[in-house]
Amino acid sequence: MKKIMLFSLMVMVSVLALYGGTQPNVIVILADDMGSADANCYGSKDLETPSIDALAQRGVRLTQFYAASSVCSPSRAGLLTGRFPSRAGVPGNIPTTGLGDMPTQEVTMAEMFKAAGYATAHIGKWHLGHNPESQPNGQGFDYSFGHHCGCIDNYSHFFMWSGPNKHDLYRNGVEVHMPGQFFPDLMVDEARQFIDKNKKTPFFIYFAINLPHYPYQGDVKWLKRYEKLPYPRNLYAAFISTMDERLGRVLTHLEERGLRDDTVIVFQSDNGFSSEERAHGGGGSSGIYRGGKSSLFEGGIRLPGIISFPAKIPSNVVRQQMVHSCDWMPTLAELCGVKLLNTDIDGKSMLPVLLSADAPSAHATLHWMLGRGPQAQWAVREGEWKLIGHVQDHVSGDKLSQADKKLFLANIKDDPSETTNVAQQHPEKVQALVKIHEAWTKKF
Repeated sequence: MKKIMLFSLMVMVSVLALYGGTQPNVIVILADDMGSADANCYGSKDLETPSIDALAQRGVRLTQFYAASSVCSPSRAGLLTGRFPSRAGVPGNIPTTGLGDMPTQEVTMAEMFKAAGYATAHIGKWHLGHNPESQPNGQGFDYSFGHHCGCIDNYSHFFMWSGPNKHDLYRNGVEVHMPGQFFPDLMVDEARQFIDKNKKTPFFIYFAINLPHYPYQGDVKWLKRYEKLPYPRNLYAAFISTMDERLGRVLTHLEERGLRDDTVIVFQSDNGFSSEERAHGGGGSSGIYRGGKSSLFEGGIRLPGIISFPAKIPSNVVRQQMVHSCDWMPTLAELCGVKLLNTDIDGKSMLPVLLSADAPSAHATLHWMLGRGPQAQWAVREGEWKLIGHVQDHVSGDKLSQADKKLFLANIKDDPSETTNVAQQHPEKVQALVKIHEAWTKKF
């Protein structure tokens, strides 16, 4: 035990020496239902996303960044715990019943930073639990403002998935009413206030913005800007730029307070774009990738991922190595010189990748599983090969044969769009990947 403590201390001292003896602030921005190609820096030609693009220009843009899941709750669980969602006890979206909340024994990123002396805040969407102990304040956040369910109307702050409708806006677990005020604007105000209150000490903000998740409620000026785009792209595009503008206001506030260079900013989407009825059937784009939200094709999980820390990591560079949202926790721990409270995680520090285009990916294998039981959708990627079981694709599902729905194999290097199932041509690879998946499922 003493050797482990000594090693941890040596690592912390070396990191603090590298970064000038001070601990940087951290803001993790999580977009909601944003498509793989829905930013200019990720290939969009019809959107305006200057704030997201500026993060990429002052940071590292990851082109093989994978979310932990293709739907909201498990993706968030993976990000905050550094553990694959099924191992973190969140195999699917958490219902409003109070059952199935993320287990309280899971150690969150907020708990890690709080133990290191950071002020911690959750601002935005939660969707990881409804009981007091599984709400943000029970999971390591000193301060929390936002909604607990999967989506809200941005003006009434009601969750309207199914009746009876539920008002869903809370500050530190206490319901608050702010009818008529645009929720993303409230988020920006809360972030500014938290930054100002804690600017003399290190802080961690989990800024889980609920855009561009439906209902699409973009600013009038952006609706006007995109009025010539086809429906529903016009509505979705307006909401993307509405989100980007709010992110810009937070970044500007950091600049005005002289904190930008010493603040690590992470940006990612939780999953691919939605094609649900409430999302007007779509509007987002996966670019060259197949699928979207709820699918384990690339379009559901291979998403925008950016990290910006101008003081210490490269700017305006691209990294093509395979990385994963579970990697943020150990990466931020290393960058900030804080101790991981739980070492039984699936994430690996991506710092070597951030610093060098020649560094290998820390992952030989990645896993996804959506749901539990024999019909759960799952995927495993080993090197360039990816196998999906019990395939779903709400974007182009009618194009899947029964064989494709059972097992779908693709070589991601040769066929990043996953256009062709090559399972029959490579039965030995299918068998090997099935065995890897089955062995992994025995761990939880």
